[in-house]
Amino acid sequence: MILRRASVADAEVCARIQREASRVSLPFLPAPGSFENAVAFFTTKLLVENEAWVAEEDGVVVGYVAFHPGWLEHLFILPDYQARGVGPQLLAKALEDGTPRTLWTFQANERARRFYETRGWTLVKLTDGAGNMEKTPDALYAWSG
Repeated sequence: MILRRASVADAEVCARIQREASRVSLPFLPAPGSFENAVAFFTTKLLVENEAWVAEEDGVVVGYVAFHPGWLEHLFILPDYQARGVGPQLLAKALEDGTPRTLWTFQANERARRFYETRGWTLVKLTDGAGNMEKTPDALYAWSG
């Protein structure tokens, strides 16, 4: 597996990864909007405002991470590649500068919560989800660096 810096040319594949991972791992979320809107979000916002990296295995992009100072914004892995070391490598890339980071995940996403907690992230607070677009209870985590 290799990690490489993502660009806006990766918007479509990253949007597909997010949708597939969410479909399998986050079935409690409301149905997503159009795929075209998702690609536009990646093209104009996520991949422009964040440093992003993709993981490739045999030439296939299987996961990505997006982050900026203080925050881990996205970490998604295709379901067939989860629990195979992709997530830890992408997380390590996001944290390699050693600076503190925070992230949001959904309270019901127990697998993600375990993933972060076993890697030194600390639960800061739980919310009722009123402040997120999905209106789903979430959890704020911090990594001290």
